Amino acid sequence: MIILGIDPGLRTTGFGVIEKQGNRLRYIASGTIKTGTAGALPPRLKVILSGVGEIVSSYQPTCAAIEKVFVNVNPQSTLLLGQARGAAITALVGADLDVAEYTPAQVKQAVVGTGKAVKAQVQDMVARLLKLPGLPGTDAADALGIAICHANSHDALALIGALSPALPALHMKNGRLV
Repeated sequence: MIILGIDPGLRTTGFGVIEKQGNRLRYIASGTIKTGTAGALPPRLKVILSGVGEIVSSYQPTCAAIEKVFVNVNPQSTLLLGQARGAAITALVGADLDVAEYTPAQVKQAVVGTGKAVKAQVQDMVARLLKLPGLPGTDAADALGIAICHANSHDALALIGALSPALPALHMKNGRLV
């Protein structure tokens, strides 16, 4: 399974590509898509859309994972980040990829072991887990972390999906599970 992780950003979108073979993870590539710091929004979204499309074309991932938008103090920043994320998701689903979504805390938990890890800890653990010769940049490290999170979650989600038809239906009555 080849997994493409995306850390969306309007100025810089990180990407990371890994391969999962059994329980082993192998680094394939990582980097960033830069849109610049100025200019109109539509051309910058086009850069993200075409950049993610080029990465998909180059590395032929079998699935993708992207970070969920968190709410910033500034609502305008949250809206802009959501639009960058939308451009990336559009490129992924346009290539017929399944796209999983993870919160920053889920990624940190999967990579570092705590949902409150700082960026430097994520960078260090990504480098260790993928046996990299040095630390990746922060955006690329976050994207690789998202891919690692998906690699670790994918098998559990598939097992739950396979078991769900055999599980009894759960019902709520008066706010209680019965």
